[in-house]
Amino acid sequence: MNYVGDIPENISVIDTLNSIGENIIVADTEYNVTWMNANAVKLFTAIAPLFGRKNAEDFIGMNMDYFHTNPEYQREKMTGLSETHRARINIRNQFVADIVITPVHDQAGAVDGYVVMLMDVTTKAEEERRKDKLIEELSTPLIKIWDKTLAVPLIGTFDSDRSQRLTAFVLNECASEDIAHALIDLSGIHTFDEGISYQIQQLTETLALVGTECILVGITPQLAMSFEYLDRDLATFRNAHAGLKYIIDKSEANENHT
Repeated sequence: MNYVGDIPENISVIDTLNSIGENIIVADTEYNVTWMNANAVKLFTAIAPLFGRKNAEDFIGMNMDYFHTNPEYQREKMTGLSETHRARINIRNQFVADIVITPVHDQAGAVDGYVVMLMDVTTKAEEERRKDKLIEELSTPLIKIWDKTLAVPLIGTFDSDRSQRLTAFVLNECASEDIAHALIDLSGIHTFDEGISYQIQQLTETLALVGTECILVGITPQLAMSFEYLDRDLATFRNAHAGLKYIIDKSEANENHT
């Protein structure tokens, strides 16, 4: 698609690229770095020691092959590149970033060079923390299944570390949303440590402090045999259907009583 409009004569292309809040690099047709904006200068000054360099200026004139462990593969990708290419890259196993490479064409359609943008640059450690947080959130979904009622289906391994994260996660949701019942579905738990009953007891007691009743469902015979510390007054059911029926019946009884 052709551009529209005109850039004012008092605004230069260099100033425009330099003012964009991303790390921008320009390379020639041989993939040699020829220019970088102020943001990129800061970034490359920070990562220069990883490449045995002192500062960002040392990268000017450097071929982009130097940044890749497999230059042949990268050149194959670049050959014939006619539109924007996006990828997630690892920088010396210390930083990760989204890279966007766009060929710059002349009037005849030939490639004059390339504009490279490095976005969302973060440390590898921070990237791992983001992944862990996402995994935790996905592994403990909270589903609103009834008025003031949440279902918490658990899948995988249930140990003390996960129990602590789960308690904090569910407690925050129950307190902020005024949840009366939390249906904890254990049918997807196949691996657990010996203290699972104590951890569940801690969860139920903690939620009780904010007025939320825990209902356990999906308890397998193997899981039941491991319960040593569980409160006998805790509502437990074989499946989620029975647990939900208990919640509905109790809610209707409370409404009729009031």
